[in-house]
This record gives sequence, structure tokens and C-alpha cells, in this order.
Amino acid sequence: MKKSIIKYIAIGVLTLGQVGCQGFLEEVNPNEMSTDSFWKNLDDADAGLITVYNAFKNNNVLAIGDENNRSDMTYPGWGRPNTANEYYLQNFNNGSNTPNNKWDALNKGIFRANQVIAAVDGLLPTYSDAASIERATIIKAQAHFFRGLFYSYLHSSFNEGNVPIYDFVPQDESEFYQPIQPAQKVKEFFRQDLEYALANLPYKWTANKDLGRVTAGAAAAVLGQSYLYENDYAKAADYFKDVIENPNYGYALAPSIGDNFTSKNEFNRESILEISYTLAFKSEINPGAEEQVSSNLNFMVSPVGGYRSVYPSCWLIMAYKKEEMDLNDERNYVIDATTGTRRLRSYSLRTSYSIALPDDLDTPYYQLTTAQATAFNNGETSYFRKYSNWDIVKNEKDIQPTQRSAVNVRVIRLADIYLMYAECLIKGGSDEAGVAQAIKYINKVRHRSALKLIGLAAGSEFPAATHDGITYNATKLMDHLMYIERPLELSLEGHATRVIDMRRWGITKQRFADLATKVYYGEHFPFKDVAGKDVTRWASVLTEGKKATYKEMTDYTQAAQNFVESAHSYWPLPNSELITNPAVNQ
Repeated sequence: MKKSIIKYIAIGVLTLGQVGCQGFLEEVNPNEMSTDSFWKNLDDADAGLITVYNAFKNNNVLAIGDENNRSDMTYPGWGRPNTANEYYLQNFNNGSNTPNNKWDALNKGIFRANQVIAAVDGLLPTYSDAASIERATIIKAQAHFFRGLFYSYLHSSFNEGNVPIYDFVPQDESEFYQPIQPAQKVKEFFRQDLEYALANLPYKWTANKDLGRVTAGAAAAVLGQSYLYENDYAKAADYFKDVIENPNYGYALAPSIGDNFTSKNEFNRESILEISYTLAFKSEINPGAEEQVSSNLNFMVSPVGGYRSVYPSCWLIMAYKKEEMDLNDERNYVIDATTGTRRLRSYSLRTSYSIALPDDLDTPYYQLTTAQATAFNNGETSYFRKYSNWDIVKNEKDIQPTQRSAVNVRVIRLADIYLMYAECLIKGGSDEAGVAQAIKYINKVRHRSALKLIGLAAGSEFPAATHDGITYNATKLMDHLMYIERPLELSLEGHATRVIDMRRWGITKQRFADLATKVYYGEHFPFKDVAGKDVTRWASVLTEGKKATYKEMTDYTQAAQNFVESAHSYWPLPNSELITNPAVNQ
């Protein structure tokens, strides 16, 4: 059972409406409570803070499915070759559901954070003892972190960063109508919040009951991202270096990349910012209810009891399939179940923990082989393992009530910081002086998954490992980061990671055009089912190229035609805001 702050979320949403209900004839109507009647002490402030954490776990904040559908990472599910998904097709607009829902979820979190900040500001002058002042400051720092985080998401997602700013709790209707602020002002605003959080949050939380609360390291990581996103590599590197080297944080890569994707080994040393979910509370309510504390992302990715509404794009599948392993690493060898002899793994560890392939013979999938577990019908040749419960159940519907999962979402982890820091060291592909050091951090990530390392063995941190022997310059290394290391290490992770990366590198339009020229088909895969019967998964093993009588598959043909940088690089201001806020047009 997870003993974390998130287990109290379900009551957190209700707290603001229930305090004062006892002796109701003498108390204020709980449906008409004011700030004067609720925010009486730090316990109230901490209860209010729970609702801010609750806002963070709203699936619309990260919008993992459609944020990836509008990048080059996913195909929007339910079989090829046709889809009406407007994000994949790049024909969404300000009336589309995802930007409207994301906008609403982020602003709801901001409103709640503002309530906590205002409450603590009102309470602080009433305390003189150090313990209360420290507690109040840390509560406030958490609220500042989330307001800064949510505004950083608005800034990196909507209207080229130009959005309204709310740094107060509106007291009447007119105060809800705020004009659009320039992106630079928005950026300065959320960075001030994050700097406050960095200065006042603890490096670590020591009590089990606080597991899942945000830390100074998370603030440093988000600040570093914000500078990287504007190509201020020097400033970004300062924050990333602090995250990497400051011993007070104690971050380290998890022993296995798989430790970051399942319900096992959660809140491990690699995790910097993580959303906690659990099955231990509120199992009786609707899985989509706001006070729900379980996730339903398992149904988004899984074909075994789920809806598989997103699965990997063809180029990503092929890139995973082509990953070369370190032939000197024993982790890449298994004993063949049929012959009893030692052989090389079917696919790399990173590949096997990230996606499910029909011909992966070595990593179980829902307690069977991947081919036995699912049919791979309709041109589907792979599925994401991330966010699913493939390692603990036979079917996602085994978890009852259904459409629930306890798999935490790791939003930022150390491997991501290493790769962003590597980019800073080569200043985005322009600085040869940083190449050797950048390779060092990339190879830390690759070695964890027993992959062939890049560069030369001489001078390597892992000299006994297999290296590709290539002498990299900054440009070639940047290409490796853009098209191999970041997408394969971080597929389907973070906040719009791939969308933002492609946009800031200026490659989105060309990327879709290049990928639209590629053609694939599926080879048949014969295997034995659980009863030992010979069976074939037809057209299930993705192969690049063409083959007579085999059905061709392509990706991003429409995206290449439809993508317009001014219209699709960012989400537009949603029509829900345009309709309800007259000040946005001032």
C-alpha cells in the first residue's frame, strides 16, 4: 500500500466543502463557505494543498495521448490504416477537446494554488514560533511550485506562451476576466514561483506520509527545462548540473529502466517529479471522477483488456528494433527455453521495457509471451508497455473495479536530465568542446540498458563495454540526441516532451515530410500458443520496405500536408476561454 500524500486526495477535494458541517444549525452553510470560514490554521492550508496535488493528477494536465499523437511518437489506435484523430492529422483547432480540457485542468490547478498561497500569507503574521513559520513556508512553497509548474505548461503549450496571469484569488466576476500577457512576462512570473520553491522546499521528504510531495530538485529541473526551451544552454546547464551533482538530492539512475514504468520501485532514486496513483482508496467511485486516486492510462496503451488507443508509430518501432546491444554485457544473454542454450536477447532491454513486440521471446507480457498474449490484428505491430500492468496481471480487467491502475507517472527522471544536460554541453550541436563530456552522460543512460555505447572505448567510463567506435562531432551527436536517444529513452513520457523538443529544434514540418516517405509492411510470425498449437500472427512483425502481396503501411502523410507552424506548433487559445473571458481580446 502506498503511504503517500496522494492517498488523501479523495477527501482533499471534499474537505473544502465539509469543514464546519458538524452542528450545522449553528455553522456557515458548507456550500457557501468563504475564505474567512475555512482557512483558519495550517491544517486547513495543508488540506487545501491536497487539492492542488489532486489537480496535478488530472489526466488532462499532461494529456499524454494526444500530446504524443500530434508529435511523431504515436499512432492513434484501433487499427490501421485509417484514423479520424485530428491531432495526428494536424487539423485540430480552438474548439478541439484536448486543448480545452488541458486549459481547464491547468487553470483549475492555478486557482487552487492561489487559494493556498493567499491563505498562508494571511496566516503567517499570526505565528511567531519557528516550527509554525517553517511549516507555513513549506506549504506555501509547494503551492508556488505547482502554480509555477502549471504556468510553465501553459507557456510551453498555448498561444506561443501568451496567456492570462492570475496571481490572486478572484473575489468577484470581473476579476476572472484577465487579459493576455506577453510570453516573456508569463515566463518571468512562473520562474519567480519556481525560484521560491527551489529556495524553500526540502531536498527530500523523510516521512513516509509525505512520500510524493514535491522537492527542491523538481523545481530546479523545471527551471532548467524552461531555459533549455529558449535555447539558453548556459543557464539551463547550471540547473541541470545542480540536480546531477548536488549530494543533498541523492539522485541516481535506477538499476533497470523498467523500474520507471511499472507499479514496482516507485519513488526510486531516479524519480524527480512523479504523480502517485493507488488502488487502496475510493475504489467504489467512477474511474474518471476528480476525486479518484487511481489512473486509467493502462487502458489507453494496453491491448490486453484495454483500448490501445495509442501505440508506437512505425519509425519508432523500427528504431527500437534496431537498437544494438553491448555484446560484452551478460544482461543481454538468456538461456533459450526451447534449446537450453545461451543466446543473445531478442531485443535490447530498453526496447523490451518500452514496447511489446510479437517476436520478443524474452520479456513476458501479461504472464505469456507477447504473441500469446495479444492478437496483433489490424496492422498493429507493437504496443507501449509504459503505464500498463503487464508485469503483475493476466489482463487489465483483472483489476477490479475496472479501468483503474496504480502505476505512477514519472514526469521527470534523471535520465531526462542527463540527456538535456548533454545537449547543453554541446550547446545544441554547435560546440565541439563539450562533445566528450556529453557522450559521457549519454553513455550513462545507454549503459543502464546494456546498449552498445557511442564513441570510442578509450577514455570511456565503461571501457569494457562494446562501443560503436564512431568519432562524433557536435552536429552528429545532436542528431543522435534528436532522433535516437531522447525519443527512445523517453517515449510517451513527460509533459509534451516530444512536441516541445521537435518545435524548439525547428524540425517538426520536415520530420513529418521525411517520415511520410517511408513505407513498411508486416511479416508473419509463427509461434506456439499456450496449448502448444502452431499459430501465426499475420503481418505482425514490422519491416521497412515493400513486399509483394503484403499490405503497405505509412505514417504522417496527412500530417506532412496539414501541419502549419503558426497553427499547430502550439495549442491555440481554446474557445472556452475566448467565449467566457472578454478581456482576452483587449
